[in-house]
Amino acid sequence: MIKPSISTPIPIYKYTNSDIIDTYILEVYKYTHILEVYNMKKELVVKDNALINASYSLNLVEQRLILLAIVVLREHTHNMELDYIAFNKPIKVTADSYINAFGVSQSTAYETLKDACKTLFARQFSYQEPREKGRIANKTTRWVSDIAYIDNSATVEFTFAPAVLPLILHLEKHLTSYELKQVSCLTSGYAIRLYELLIAWRSVGKTPEIKIEEFRKKMGVLDSEYQRMGQFKEKVLHIAIAQINEHTDITVEYEQHKAGRSIVAFSFQFKQKKTKEIVDTGRDPNTVDMFYSMTDAQIHTFGNQLAKLQDLGHLAAVGESYDDLAVRIKDMLKDEEKQKQFHPYLKQLRFSPKGVKS
Repeated sequence: MIKPSISTPIPIYKYTNSDIIDTYILEVYKYTHILEVYNMKKELVVKDNALINASYSLNLVEQRLILLAIVVLREHTHNMELDYIAFNKPIKVTADSYINAFGVSQSTAYETLKDACKTLFARQFSYQEPREKGRIANKTTRWVSDIAYIDNSATVEFTFAPAVLPLILHLEKHLTSYELKQVSCLTSGYAIRLYELLIAWRSVGKTPEIKIEEFRKKMGVLDSEYQRMGQFKEKVLHIAIAQINEHTDITVEYEQHKAGRSIVAFSFQFKQKKTKEIVDTGRDPNTVDMFYSMTDAQIHTFGNQLAKLQDLGHLAAVGESYDDLAVRIKDMLKDEEKQKQFHPYLKQLRFSPKGVKS
């Protein structure tokens, strides 16, 4: 494994056949905050805005698989494990990581990942690439070069297509990033796409007008789907907005723009949700007598994950289903006394307590 230390210059000459690796290393060393690279916030999804604004159609599982792979790849490369881009080393996404990220059952994860492997290879997306003299190239590429499902380990292995790597690795200004947990509870692929389109405008809290035809393509709605505006709103737009408002860190409203009596465009306004006030007690938030302030989305996600842990199997009543146990655990997470028993396991699942009180 290639893993140079911070104090040792990276031998760039070894990667003469990879423009991506050269550019990536040079970008890393160009920034004065190089140490931040080694202490990167985990589970951060980063995409070039060209990819955010691309037109593509992926189902929910395919989108989740791509997002997890981006997180995995960035963690490897930010740790300077450069095999993954220098030698096109396959990225591995396990069923366990999928379960932990999205709170689905084991059987669901196994089946959906296996099915996604059959379809993801054929998926394409279209995006715009700037060229010399202000020219724009309209490019179409696959997401992956190859993909495999390993039955024995319930693992998906694949390599991103060469055109994708610069769109998820380069340290440039024109990018959008968010924590994977923000979309982990979204069960509509349209909700994930809309969330990404919105947060690309996080600095101003609103989008420009987006023409209906362009918006449909970016949302991944096929020409044959939801052709009537009422259908489109019901099946795509309203579901996406409802899930974003309930489960993510923003609340969004939309405005429709008309030409005569016909709706020709949408625009969106959104704002950051207020975080719960953190009570500073001057004490270690990891002590067992502290109460973790958890959002509804966190309770949903971690409640599902806790219910799957073998160490907590004793909590299940005889004949009780996983879903019923998860419901009970979610209620206990809201209770100041009952929540304490889960603190070690929440830490194990990488829950980071921010809002705490004694």
